[in-house]
Amino acid sequence: MTATAYIALGSNLGDRRSYLDQALEALRPRAGIAVKRVSAYHETEPVGGPAMQGKYLNAAAELSTDLEPMDLLHALHEVEASLGRIREVRDGPRTIDLDLLLYEDRAINEPHLIVPHPRMHERLFVLEPLAEIAADVVHPVLGKTIRHLCAVRTTGRQRDLVGFRAVVTGATSGIGRAIALELAAAGADVVVHGRRAAAIEETIQLVRRHAVQCASVLADLCDPACSERLVKTAWEQWNGIDIWINNAGADTLTGEARHWSFERKLEELWAVDVRAAMLLSRAIGQRMKARGSGVIVNMGWDQAETGMEGDSGQLFAAVKGAVMAFTRSLALELAPRVRVNCLAPGWIRTAWGEGASEAWQERVLRETPLGRWGTAQEVAAVAHWLVSPATAFVTGQIIRVNGGAVR
Repeated sequence: MTATAYIALGSNLGDRRSYLDQALEALRPRAGIAVKRVSAYHETEPVGGPAMQGKYLNAAAELSTDLEPMDLLHALHEVEASLGRIREVRDGPRTIDLDLLLYEDRAINEPHLIVPHPRMHERLFVLEPLAEIAADVVHPVLGKTIRHLCAVRTTGRQRDLVGFRAVVTGATSGIGRAIALELAAAGADVVVHGRRAAAIEETIQLVRRHAVQCASVLADLCDPACSERLVKTAWEQWNGIDIWINNAGADTLTGEARHWSFERKLEELWAVDVRAAMLLSRAIGQRMKARGSGVIVNMGWDQAETGMEGDSGQLFAAVKGAVMAFTRSLALELAPRVRVNCLAPGWIRTAWGEGASEAWQERVLRETPLGRWGTAQEVAAVAHWLVSPATAFVTGQIIRVNGGAVR
């Protein structure tokens, strides 16, 4: 019977990358072993062992094997020996270290073999590479996915989303781009959505600087058919999505659109901000619920509940108020497996804010207790927090990011 196993690789002596490469090359021709996938190489600080050790280069690999667990362990030890591994000091420097982490869903406790590896869930240098290639694999003893175990170890750290797959709509500028980059910096793989190919490519290049996977989907959300296609494409492309951010919104404040009639602005805002957000949330929510987990974040507006005078106030209060009300109802529908929340930004210095008149600049300072505009990065930081395991008990909420503004 062919089984799937996962191993960890590490080296902190000599040409570390070469030793990892040689170990994988030594495994490939061995009878009964096929190397299927390999994570990126991660440089990490040594944990335990003698002082003054050099940094490690770590990776994880998925193997398909006909060997029984003990035979596979022996094969790993033979490769270690061929590359000069000497076992003299516990947790000491080594040319190569090959650990058997998982073998199917088996739990083995024998004198010379314990599977799953007894300390893998405590070691971020094991979990982060493993999450890249086996995020949904369940630890057979702890009953948690590798993604979850990795997130628990990194909660409160920058890369607490390693192994998560995220979609951000309207990710080509402003708040959307800031959220895409924030999630990527936290280790999430990101699907970038937009309406213009050139702008999408710019965002992709920025996302990839964080050493994560990145894909894109071009879609005009004014067309309802595009909403279903966006969900279907993203889901199938990565075999599931963990985080969905409905950030896309119609811009009726800048460019040619600012001269449109009230009726045309309403039609555009309704199509993108409300209808598309609802269709996308329902479509992705059903898939997430069937799979058993997921997080959805919609985009509201802090003054939708307090009101603001003028055409823009009426328009945005109506459409964003609808999104906020929809969020609460969808959260009830998808609980307990899927969390749904809504961000409600206040005065954020986006493209409109950059060119706002002196009167508007003064109004922002007057109405915001913190005395300044907010930034797209500050909204993104809250989005990151809201989709992270740190908020596992938060759903159906409207989170205002507005410097304390109340009226």
